[in-house]
Amino acid sequence: MANEKTYSFSDIEKKWQKNWAEKNVFHTTEKSDKEKFYCLIEFPFPSGAGLHVGHVRPYTAMDVIARKKRMEGKNVLFPIGYDAFGMQAEQYAIKTGQHPKITTETNCENYKKQIQNLGISFDWDREVNTSHPDYYKWTQWMFIQFFKEGLAYKAEDTMNWCPACKLALTNEELEQGKCERCGGDVIQKRKSQWTLRMKSYSEKLIEGLDRVDYTESIKAQQKNWIGKSVGAEINFEVKTRYELAQPAKSNKISNMHIGNLSVFTTRPDTLFGVTFMVIAPEHPLLKKAEKNILNLDEIQSYQDASNKKTDMQRQENKEKTGVEIKGIKAIHPFTKKEIPIFVADYVMMSYGSGAIMAVPAHDQRDYEFAKKFDLSIQEVVSGGDIGKEAYVGDGTLINSEFLNDLSKTEAIAKAIEEIQKQNIGEKKIEYKMRDWLFSRQRYWGEPVPMVYCEKCGWEPLPESALPLELPPIQDYLPTEDGDAPLARATDWVNTTCPKCGGHAKRETDTMPNWAGSSWYYLRYMDPHNDAEFSSKEKMNYWGQVDLYEGGQEHTTRHLLYARFWHKALFDMGLVSFDEPFKNRFSQGLILGPDGAKMSKSKGNVVNPDDVRAEYGTDTLRTYEMFIGPFTEAVAWNINAMIGVSRFLTKIFALTEKTSNREMNETELKAIHRAIKEVGERIDSRKFNTAVSGLMECYNAIASQKDFAKDFVKRFAQILNPFAPHLTEEIWGKLGEKEMLVFEPWPTYDEKYLVEETITIVLQVNGKNRSEIQVPLETSKEELESLAKENDKIKNFISDKPIRKIIVVPKRLVNIVV
Repeated sequence: MANEKTYSFSDIEKKWQKNWAEKNVFHTTEKSDKEKFYCLIEFPFPSGAGLHVGHVRPYTAMDVIARKKRMEGKNVLFPIGYDAFGMQAEQYAIKTGQHPKITTETNCENYKKQIQNLGISFDWDREVNTSHPDYYKWTQWMFIQFFKEGLAYKAEDTMNWCPACKLALTNEELEQGKCERCGGDVIQKRKSQWTLRMKSYSEKLIEGLDRVDYTESIKAQQKNWIGKSVGAEINFEVKTRYELAQPAKSNKISNMHIGNLSVFTTRPDTLFGVTFMVIAPEHPLLKKAEKNILNLDEIQSYQDASNKKTDMQRQENKEKTGVEIKGIKAIHPFTKKEIPIFVADYVMMSYGSGAIMAVPAHDQRDYEFAKKFDLSIQEVVSGGDIGKEAYVGDGTLINSEFLNDLSKTEAIAKAIEEIQKQNIGEKKIEYKMRDWLFSRQRYWGEPVPMVYCEKCGWEPLPESALPLELPPIQDYLPTEDGDAPLARATDWVNTTCPKCGGHAKRETDTMPNWAGSSWYYLRYMDPHNDAEFSSKEKMNYWGQVDLYEGGQEHTTRHLLYARFWHKALFDMGLVSFDEPFKNRFSQGLILGPDGAKMSKSKGNVVNPDDVRAEYGTDTLRTYEMFIGPFTEAVAWNINAMIGVSRFLTKIFALTEKTSNREMNETELKAIHRAIKEVGERIDSRKFNTAVSGLMECYNAIASQKDFAKDFVKRFAQILNPFAPHLTEEIWGKLGEKEMLVFEPWPTYDEKYLVEETITIVLQVNGKNRSEIQVPLETSKEELESLAKENDKIKNFISDKPIRKIIVVPKRLVNIVV
């Protein structure tokens, strides 16, 4: 590249990175009278492939913000670390035939080198690694606190199981019902696993969103995942065929009585439209009533088929399936009519009670089910044509006894009132979000610090026994049957009970990779503390993370997990603020040059090391900020990269033409406008237009023979967050002794922002035909005259009569002919 000859970016980058490191320029302490600013990026998972250009975008963006905040006098905490545990690290080790401890350490070293080469202003003294015992000691300690508070429990439950990865997955780790890691099919499997009571925090997680500055889309995604519904729980009595055949003798056959089937509904007003009931394949009613079910074999076959589907597949399945349970019926609580009960997998055991009252006239899923199984449809809300589809709109209640003629809102309130009066149900709130499945049947993760004693049950390790280190077993491959690899380490598994001293066995499941990333922002505040996960003094100083940047794919996973984890710590009095992140935003993807998502299989991956070698780090940084709106996906464009490279080369060349004279009028106006616009655009995270503002500033003075030294200095200051190496070099060449990084952000003077002339667009019949520069206060009449006298406009008008002239002040003149 020609710019290598113009200035040696490679030498300049090495020089300044060395200077920053030797002087520990970006080290942060709490002993400061400056206002604090805590900015955070999601720490990377250190893959074997190393950094890609997608990492560079968010890292540079937050670095731009951090550098500007320092220049504005803030005490900035900008830390980094590695999310080093998890399946991806283990899979890479399996692929390369090495131990995950070795590959992970190697990958972390490579990541550190790559990040430092980007000139990101991290405080490396606060570096953390979730796979190091001094870190996961506190992850284990927190788990024990959750256990003591009743937030962690072990129970058998249905889990998503990926046979290919040999791993249990949460619903959040599925993509279109398939494993997000390998893309393979997922089956349902029952296993006893550790779980965190995240669902109990549903309302707190929703309510807390009112006190943070997340974008509305992020808030909406969180709320949708939590899935709050307000309605009523209603009890339907279930009777066997014997009770139905001999109602007078029902008291004498109470040993056959099954009891009630509870359903949750957000539309209790439609209660009189119920024509059938549906329960989930896992519903306990099937076990309780099995002696009375006449088609038990058919039901069990359906259950087996359902177990092979994930929750998402069951909910998205367009083809409705189900089986009527023969031998039992539900009884309508008001009409006392018999109602058939079906088992169908579109009903989920994890939501509500795992049963629904089906109102096919006013619910499309129920409508499709009723049509397929030829069930009756009873209209209870006026306003629709239920011959073609369910009517789900509002209307007046009909065919509903005491609810007739009421509006939807009135009928809901009245129905709940009557249900509670008759003692057949109650008003209730339900949440779709499930508890957090916390067990993983893999090796490379935090050991769960629990032991099982036949006498005492599950017991946590004492704090003095932490960290419980991961034993260095060589046969760490996952098992086919779902048992954890740690079960092979029998000497490690067999231990003594910390409560009674008897024989006990350690838990062999490990924690998910989400565990260490749920609290890492707290450890950054006090990373070398051996006595506690973070001192209260330092947590009180740094408080909430002021600005948190991360991937859009983590909005309903990591972000929810971290908020739940933090709120649990808050409720235990371990942190003093109840929301971890004040502001959260996400970046768009950087796509390959072909416009597709980068992947090795497509051969469209761009390596940042290759780009740096050819164009320089500052060009890469500035280009990734200039490429497009930060929150949108953009395709890699080498031509734009070359343009940025040429721009920075021109800026470096300014030092060869500097003059000690004062700034002229053109320079004053250009630099003061740039200081204002670039600063405001960084603050609003419009990085692409901030770079455009820098280019516009240069273009305004580019034709000059020389440039005032003060102009070049101020320009270097506002370019510095984007191109720190280049601007430090310029700063030194201009005779400055202190580093530019220590300089304040320049201020602007409003008087230089006032425009004395403006550009007026001239149109003919609404089409742009010319432009003119005029004094700011040019009158309407003068603008009309200037437009008619313009040579280009005369050519378009010719001899055609002018019908009217439209003047938009300070913008345009449109002549209609």
